[in-house]
Amino acid sequence: MIVNKPKKVPMRKCVATGEMKPKKELVRIVRTKEGDVSIDLTGKKSGRGAYLSRDREAILLAKKKNTLANHLEATIDDKIYNELLELIEKES
Repeated sequence: MIVNKPKKVPMRKCVATGEMKPKKELVRIVRTKEGDVSIDLTGKKSGRGAYLSRDREAILLAKKKNTLANHLEATIDDKIYNELLELIEKES
């Protein structure tokens, strides 16, 4: 008899809150070798990635504490934070 094991859910840590959450509940921000920072909705872009919880407080906390900039070792444009906030507004 073959027993199907439950699928392993990939977990990631939110850089702002430090919470471990399923990858699907987070949004990935990526910095390419060229230094371009963008939002990676597919989770597959190459480059250094950082994960943020999909909630307003986490995004504002990351902006206030400069967590993303430190994690990605790049300057984060306000445009990125605005795009993240817009993304969350659309989802809710």
